[in-house]
Amino acid sequence: MKVTVFGIGYVGLVQAAVMAEVGHDVVCVDVDQNKVDKLKQGHIPIFEPGLTPLVKSNYEAGRVDFTIDAARGVAHGEVIFIAVGTPPDEDGSADLKYVLSVANTVAEHMDSHKIIINKSTVPVGTADKVSAKVSETLASLGKNLTFDVVSNPEFLKEGAAVNDCMRPDRIIIGTDSELAEKTLRELYSPFNRNHDKIIIMDIRSAELTKYAANCMLATKISFMNEMANLAELMGADIENVRRGIGSDPRIGYQFIYPGCGYGGSCFPKDVQALVRSATGVGYSAKVLEAVEAVNYAQKEKLFEYIMRHFGDDVKGKTVAIWGLSFKPNTDDMREASSRVLMENLWKAGAKVRAYDPEAMEETQRIYGSRDDLSLVGTKEAALDGADFMVICTEWQAFRAPDFELIKEKLAIPLIFDGRNLFEPSTMLEHGLHYYAIGRGLSVKGQ
Repeated sequence: MKVTVFGIGYVGLVQAAVMAEVGHDVVCVDVDQNKVDKLKQGHIPIFEPGLTPLVKSNYEAGRVDFTIDAARGVAHGEVIFIAVGTPPDEDGSADLKYVLSVANTVAEHMDSHKIIINKSTVPVGTADKVSAKVSETLASLGKNLTFDVVSNPEFLKEGAAVNDCMRPDRIIIGTDSELAEKTLRELYSPFNRNHDKIIIMDIRSAELTKYAANCMLATKISFMNEMANLAELMGADIENVRRGIGSDPRIGYQFIYPGCGYGGSCFPKDVQALVRSATGVGYSAKVLEAVEAVNYAQKEKLFEYIMRHFGDDVKGKTVAIWGLSFKPNTDDMREASSRVLMENLWKAGAKVRAYDPEAMEETQRIYGSRDDLSLVGTKEAALDGADFMVICTEWQAFRAPDFELIKEKLAIPLIFDGRNLFEPSTMLEHGLHYYAIGRGLSVKGQ
């Protein structure tokens, strides 16, 4: 099937590569000539496990191509995905200018029936706006053409996006068109062989499903962080509580790990957008407002621990930070807890020595060169000359470190752990002073 994807960002590139892998003929359109050139040379702009070889092999096989020629893209695709960004506007609502710009572009160049698929995360009612934009542009050009607009949200986890796309839990299709349903069933048939994963629903329900899914997961995280804060004040251990409630199959173990707050391109933006959408229909989404407020406060937690320990004075201190990306297996630092911590430390006069397996270039891009930030090549090098250390991201490589080396290198044998990677008793045995989230204020080794 001939497929066009507008937007070669995180969602668009993964979707295009996986569609090509199963045999579809894919053209990707973007406005960034530099990005297109680099993709053709095999340089992938994001880190995502398994994505680079997938893109390279399918480009070399001629199943996926990259262009800035919108007319070519529209002419090519019987199915056209809109996978452009929907950044938060000033009030937190999703900005649809890029989505509607693509809708306008498709209408300008189309000369036959097209199925236009909203893959971007968009508010309820966006499909209506896309339809209106396409109809308006067609009318202004005197074109009498038909089209369908479908909501087909993505459910990809950064760090596991290729696998999620190849083996989806569900394929949500929002449409009232028999032709669009038939076409998308054919498009997704390679991913639907084991059992029927396709769920057909009305367009507005499909649009809300995406937001509801992400907001539910964010709610679990903020709830667990709230429990962690209570456990700390009540003298309980949140890890015991987590195991106790996770054993209930109605709750489960996923997304109930306390920590220093969630980040990334989805949860913060989508919670804000749904809150604003609720306001737009006259409803106050109190639970979601609380989810956002708890997460905002939780990102300050590590700095609060540090300032409490040092009597509000860290001026001149050097801090080793392990982990900069918002989660493991990605280089994405959007809304990352590490950013809140580093910026607070700098304001307080401290310096940072940081290491991350993948997010070093992104950190450099965001902050540039500055005297109070050193980006180093290994987690051990981050400890050199540091007074104490902080863990912001639960990378696998951080889970079993050499504690004796840590103690030897740090001026103060002190760890602030924003992801609860270690057992307090183990830290005690190694003579390390250890702060974790919701596990008692701290344990102090000898």
